[in-house]
Amino acid sequence: MDITLLDLEIYWWLLVSIIGALFVFMTFVQGGQTLLYTLAKTEDERDLLVNSLGRKWELTFTALVMFGGALFAAFPLFYAVSFGGAYFVWMAILFCFIIQAVAYEYRKKPDNFYGQRFYEILLYINGTLGIFLIGVALATLFSGGNFLVNDMNLSMWTKQSYGLEALLNPFNLAFGFMLVFLARVQGALYFLNSLDAPEIISRIQSVTKKNFIIFLVLFLYVLATILFSDGYVYDTTTKVVSTMPVKFLHTFLELPLLLVLLLAGITTLLYGVYIALFKNSHKAIFFTGAGTVITVTIMIFILGIHNSVYYPSLADMQSSLTIENSSGSYYTLSVMSVVSLLVPIVLGYIVVVWRSMDKTKLTIDEIKSDSHHY
Repeated sequence: MDITLLDLEIYWWLLVSIIGALFVFMTFVQGGQTLLYTLAKTEDERDLLVNSLGRKWELTFTALVMFGGALFAAFPLFYAVSFGGAYFVWMAILFCFIIQAVAYEYRKKPDNFYGQRFYEILLYINGTLGIFLIGVALATLFSGGNFLVNDMNLSMWTKQSYGLEALLNPFNLAFGFMLVFLARVQGALYFLNSLDAPEIISRIQSVTKKNFIIFLVLFLYVLATILFSDGYVYDTTTKVVSTMPVKFLHTFLELPLLLVLLLAGITTLLYGVYIALFKNSHKAIFFTGAGTVITVTIMIFILGIHNSVYYPSLADMQSSLTIENSSGSYYTLSVMSVVSLLVPIVLGYIVVVWRSMDKTKLTIDEIKSDSHHY
């Protein structure tokens, strides 16, 4: 069977969706960073939390780089339009992740000029502002951006706020805060799984419950807005973009397998929170993590299929981006597809390393005995 360019575009959009979903799951590191003064009451307890997260923080950054790299390689026009136009938002995100690396590196350095608390504030900024801005950026895939693309595929941003205007959209704000509170829930459940510290564990249930309620309200608003708002579609022959009432609801009804997967993802996430709150299960993070990956994968994937526009232009509807008008060439996508077959090996390696690091639960005594801790 011959593989068409559209087949490759769909394949790569699916990969981008999966990598993006894995990144959203990995933000439990950022969520945990926002809980340092909520779950920990002493310096020893904060050291324990920071070092537990310190074992994983690079994975979040790696997933973010992979997400951006996959978009750049497979859909270069999107990379040019978004990263080149809405650069105030993307530079702010980059700054938030740079200070995270600095904080882990210097928090416990001898003769720390700024003090330990300063670097813990940097970790908090990374976990709140950084994740919030990423959520806003992802939300614009649904709500759109103020850009123009000409016949030569040269783009320009039409607002001098260069992406910051997205903060005026209630949907974008809700999406950003939703990811922040999801990360906080996941962070709390990660601590539940990885720590041997009864005092901290006893505080996790209350923190999880409060943050999950806020997340759930925001999630229902975001999901309802996506399902019942107008969407953008393009004609496969003329490539003309137009609006369509309740576009994504139609997509799910016409592709029921995606609806089943979405409901399975949401159910798995809810089950993970349930067993954490009512069964005191230390394995809840694996269910909420799996549910997050499935749900986010489907929500991103529907943007690129079924004649959907995945990045609407608010300045000129016909400048909107689709997987067809923004992708690389057949040769580029086919060569990269061969390389992408190595992805399962990389993921398998991460799983093995993860299990090795978390074979035994981390304790305060172990941190104290390690002279090179974060």
